[in-house]
Amino acid sequence: MNKIIEVSHLSVFYNQDQKVLDNVSFSLEDTNICALVGPNGAGKSTLFKSLMGFVQSKEGDIKIAGNDIKTALKKGLVSYVPQSEDVDWDFPILVQDVVMQGRFNTMGFLRRPKKEDKQAVISALNRVDMLGFAKRQIGALSGGQKKRVFIARALAQGAKIILLDEPFTGVDVKTEYAIIELILLLKKEGNLVLVSTHDLGSIPDYCDKALLIHQNLIAEGSVTEVFTPQNLQRAFGGILRHSKLPKHMRNENEEDIVILSDDEKPIIFRDNPKAKGKKDK
Repeated sequence: MNKIIEVSHLSVFYNQDQKVLDNVSFSLEDTNICALVGPNGAGKSTLFKSLMGFVQSKEGDIKIAGNDIKTALKKGLVSYVPQSEDVDWDFPILVQDVVMQGRFNTMGFLRRPKKEDKQAVISALNRVDMLGFAKRQIGALSGGQKKRVFIARALAQGAKIILLDEPFTGVDVKTEYAIIELILLLKKEGNLVLVSTHDLGSIPDYCDKALLIHQNLIAEGSVTEVFTPQNLQRAFGGILRHSKLPKHMRNENEEDIVILSDDEKPIIFRDNPKAKGKKDK
C-alpha cells in the first residue's frame, strides 16, 4: 500500500504559547479506516484542521499523496466533515445546494453546475439516504439528518481521503450504524477514511488502525496493538472511567472483565487468557 498521509514532527500552538500538538509524527496508507482517539482538548480537531491547512503549524511537515497541503486541496484530494458546522440554520439554503458546495472546486469562476455536478449531488445524497430531502431547507432537518447532508457534501467532492470529525455526535443509533456501513463501503472503494470518535467500543468493529493522541502521539498501529488498557489510560488519564464487572455478573471462568469508558460507548477487556480462548472458539 502507498503512504497517503505523512505527518512529520508536527507542532501547533494557539496564541503563540498554548501548545495543542507537540511533535506528532505518523503515516497512513490508502484503502484504510483509521480511528483518531483522545480526550476532549487532545488536539484531534486541530490535527484535522492542520491537514486541511486551516491552521498553521509552528514546526513540522505534512504531505498528502506526496503533495503539500495547498496542492493537495487544489487537486481535491481531501474532503472534510467538521465536528460542528458554522452555519446560520435560518438562512434559506436547500439541502441540494449545501451538497453542491462540494463541487465548487471543479466549477469555473461563476460556479455554474454542469450535468456531472448535478449528478454527483444526486448520487451523494442517495448514498446517505437523503435524496428525498434535497429540496428541504437545511435548518429544518434533525441533527442526524444534517450530519448526513454534510457527509454527502464531502462525498460529492469525490476525494479519496475523507476526514470525519466526530461523525456520531448528536445522531441516533440507526444513523450511526448507517454511517459505519458507509465508511466500510468507502474503504472497499479504495478510500482512506480518518475518523475521530469517542465511541471506544465500536472502533474495533470497523477500524483497521488507530492513532491515540493527547497533544503527543501516544500510540499508533493496528487497533489490537493500540487499544490496550495501558495506552487508553495514558491518553485519557483520570477522565476515563475504569471499572470491573462484579463476580456475580460473570461466568465462573471469567476472573477479570475490565470496562473503560469516557461516558459514551465503552470498551471491554477480558484479562483471563482462558476466557479469551474459550470465547474465540
